[in-house]
Amino acid sequence: PKPLVQALLATEDRRFYEHRGVDPVGIARAVVANVLAGGARQGGSTLTQQLARTACLSNDRALHRKVQEAFLAVKLENALSKDEILALYLNNVYLGEGAYGFGGASRIYFGKPISRLDRAECALLAGLPQAPTGYDPFHHPKRAIARRNRVLQNMVDVGQLSPGDAEIL
Repeated sequence: PKPLVQALLATEDRRFYEHRGVDPVGIARAVVANVLAGGARQGGSTLTQQLARTACLSNDRALHRKVQEAFLAVKLENALSKDEILALYLNNVYLGEGAYGFGGASRIYFGKPISRLDRAECALLAGLPQAPTGYDPFHHPKRAIARRNRVLQNMVDVGQLSPGDAEIL
């Protein structure tokens, strides 16, 4: 659903349709935020880099892995359209509880097909890729709700929702 894609892009890769696999602006933003925070608080990986890591690489945080990830992301961008990359990501990213892809996560977390999700449910799922275990609504409902609200605020920040539309009762 469109609200899921909007929530995901507002949260994970706002410049998805503007970069070619690696986003120098996103990397610079993450570096500044991490320096100001005194440690790793934000990542600068694009959805394409996340897809490359998920499909081909380990999750270690070594510099050589980040370089490989960037190289593979550029190759993916040259071989596939943005919509193909987005579809691969949406169908393959791990979202906790054994769910790979948003369709599986919708069935596991909400017991219904992805096409029947409301905006709040889309936002909750869009918040999971950052830390599927940490934001698992079954085990950490308060964290999951806080993350969902952050995703909704991200949608407000990029102009996809008005503040009133982002309010959840």
